[in-house]
Amino acid sequence: MIKSRVLLASALFVAAAGSAHAGLTVTPAVTSDYDFRGVTQTENKAAFQLGTTYGFESGAYAGLWASNVKFGNPPGTNLELDLAGGYTFGDAKEGVAWDIGGVYYTYFGGTSPSDLNYLEVYAGATKGWFNGKVFYSPDFGGKATTGNTPAWYLSTTGTFPLPAEFSLVTHAGYSFGDYWDKYGKSYLDYSVGVAKTFGSITLNVSYVDGSDLPGASRNQPFSTASKVVATISTTLPWASE
Repeated sequence: MIKSRVLLASALFVAAAGSAHAGLTVTPAVTSDYDFRGVTQTENKAAFQLGTTYGFESGAYAGLWASNVKFGNPPGTNLELDLAGGYTFGDAKEGVAWDIGGVYYTYFGGTSPSDLNYLEVYAGATKGWFNGKVFYSPDFGGKATTGNTPAWYLSTTGTFPLPAEFSLVTHAGYSFGDYWDKYGKSYLDYSVGVAKTFGSITLNVSYVDGSDLPGASRNQPFSTASKVVATISTTLPWASE
C-alpha cells in the first residue's frame, strides 16, 4: 500500500513565508479538501488549516503550520504539524527572488504517528508571475517506509492578474525518486483555478488532476482522483486602509 507522504505544507506555508515582511503573520484557512501534489490528505473531506510565520529583516523566517488529516495507515492519525525555516533574498519585481529552507513534517493521533515524520528541504526562485521550486527529502515517508526512500518534487506555479481583483492560478508538479520507484511510477500533478479577493479575504477554486497513482479510489486515503477544491483564507494582521 502506498504511504504517500506528499504534504501541503510546503505549498501554502512556504509560499506565505517566502513573501512575508518582517514581523509575525497568521494565516487561517478552510478548504474543501486537504490536497497536496494531487493527493488528498483528508479523503476528499474538509480541513481547517492554520499557519504562523515570523519574518526577520535579514530575510530569514521561521514558523509553524497545522491541519487536520485523515489517513488509513497508521490508523487514527488526525493532525499534522509542520516546522519550517528558511531564508529569502532578492527582488521578484526588479529581478529574481530566491528562497531556500526546509520543512519537518510531524503527525499526531492513532498508532505510531511519528513513524510518518520526515524532513524535506527546498530551493526556489520567483520572477514576476512565475515561481519554481525543487524539493528533496532524504527519507520520504519516514519510518513508515522501508529501505532507502529519497524523493524529489519539481514545482512550477504561475499567477496572472485578471480584472476585478481576480487572478488565474496555474500549477504543475512532478514527483520522482527512489521512493516512487518502489511503486513503479513517478507522477505528474497539475491544477488550474481562479482566485478572488474580497478585502482581506481570498477565495480560490481550482480543478486538480494528474497521472493517477495505484491504490485508493475517490474518498479513500491518498486518492489521486480529479476534483474541484475550494479554499477561503486570510492573513493577519490585515493591512490598514
